[in-house]
Amino acid sequence: MARIKPQALLQQSKKKKAPRSISIPTIALYSVVTVVMVFFLFATYRHWSQRSVMQAEEGTSNFQVEDDFSDSKKSDVPRYAIFNTSKGLITVELYKEGSPEVVDEFIDACQKGHFKGMLFQRVVKHFVIQGGDSENHAVIEDWTSREKHYNQLEKRLKHEAFMLGTSNMKHEKEGFDIFITTAPIPDLNAKLNVFGRVIKGEDIVQEIEEVDTDEHYRPKSRIGIIDVTLKQKI
Repeated sequence: MARIKPQALLQQSKKKKAPRSISIPTIALYSVVTVVMVFFLFATYRHWSQRSVMQAEEGTSNFQVEDDFSDSKKSDVPRYAIFNTSKGLITVELYKEGSPEVVDEFIDACQKGHFKGMLFQRVVKHFVIQGGDSENHAVIEDWTSREKHYNQLEKRLKHEAFMLGTSNMKHEKEGFDIFITTAPIPDLNAKLNVFGRVIKGEDIVQEIEEVDTDEHYRPKSRIGIIDVTLKQKI
């Protein structure tokens, strides 16, 4: 057997230990696979993130549409009524939440021009002024019959002056009458459906209250409502 020289053995061992080189096509293939995987993951993430944003925007949009629609319905209902009287303007805030049916009936009567030219038929000092149906005397007669008793009551009354109301009788044939109190009335709810409060023009109410009347509390001079303007804001 031939003897191998030490120099040849050293060269053979170096050849065995040397790492195998990776070919260029293999590197290119791995690079393409890596790029494809990264692109796929990025595309998947982008798709789901955009879908989440779209769903959130759609939900917000629907909520805003419903909210805007609700707000528009609320804003359609007038909150104030301005009485243009022969003495001046009286501004009333309407109590839609507290008396929705009465307010709706009042608004309907205004839109039909029911209050144009309406006279104040009864004026009772320190009590009420009444406009409308001259046949409805029950409220006035009951209050005036107890005038002295009311004057002796304490100041802690549960109803204030300058409240707007109408009789609690059923209004037929557009017989909507109005009352504006000029003093606290203890049993106001038993007599009237209160649906508003004077917030401007109290001096006009008091001026009407001071007119001369006959023994039946009817003004000796014609005082009435020229028209009524409904407003959402003032």
